[in-house]
Amino acid sequence: MIKILFVCHGNICRSTMAQSVMTHLVNQNNLSEQFYIDSAATSREEIGNPPHYGTVDKLRREGILLVPHRAVQMCPGDYDKYDYLVGMDGANIRNMLRIAGGDPDGKIYKLTDFAGQQGDIADPWYTGDFETTYRDVLAGCRGLLKYCMERR
Repeated sequence: MIKILFVCHGNICRSTMAQSVMTHLVNQNNLSEQFYIDSAATSREEIGNPPHYGTVDKLRREGILLVPHRAVQMCPGDYDKYDYLVGMDGANIRNMLRIAGGDPDGKIYKLTDFAGQQGDIADPWYTGDFETTYRDVLAGCRGLLKYCMERR
């Protein structure tokens, strides 16, 4: 089983969107038995909160089911539990490395890496632009799924 943890700052916008989008892609390809997908935050700010209404609305408009979720924080044990720990931006990656105590097995990635893009997934909490975030998350998740399937 391939285990993926998507990570952002608060776990209510980008990582939850990526979790739902990746779950949707996996289900579309009849691969649900081969994947375990979750998401987490690097901060404690939103712990216990549901996904942001902008994420919920954007996924609904795209016909993607929102994975039931409440914000949780990434913990050091997640590094051993998951095959891929995928952050949304450079700050997330720095915080993930701090939480995990490094990346000796090369498991920590930025989602844009899988889309062949430079830069970060913009945080719609600040931008209000859930459309651009969705487009970038979708491209990253498609690339990640392809990457995983090529390496199984």
